Amino acid sequence: MKYKFLKHTADIKFQVYGKTLNEIFENAVLAVSEYISRGAKIKSAKGKVIEVAGTDIENLLYNFLDELIYLLDAENFIVVKSEVFIRGNNLRAELFGDDVSNYKGLDPIKAATYSEMYVKKTADGWEAQVVMDV
Repeated sequence: MKYKFLKHTADIKFQVYGKTLNEIFENAVLAVSEYISRGAKIKSAKGKVIEVAGTDIENLLYNFLDELIYLLDAENFIVVKSEVFIRGNNLRAELFGDDVSNYKGLDPIKAATYSEMYVKKTADGWEAQVVMDV
């Protein structure tokens, strides 16, 4: 399992899983994409490279998710998958997606939050939890 959505009263909440730290960031992209697209198929028609830094791993995840929202809102680019490379508290990602105008009925996300957020090493790899304001 790469991610699962959890119940939340007003926002979206999900957990992501991966064998590596890079993988939980990549799987967070999948969860965000599924929510925004309502499960509809989004093409990987375009690519984009981003770099993000953080003060710690939770801040890095927050900043990464915030960048996905920025790309959607400001550049009309919906990300559907990614290849993430983390070194320390810095991240470089190759993002793949498409232009928002090619899709109807997308659900926007207002912001990433620190509410209930965690990133931790587990016996099986890594796990993170995220709540995003919708």
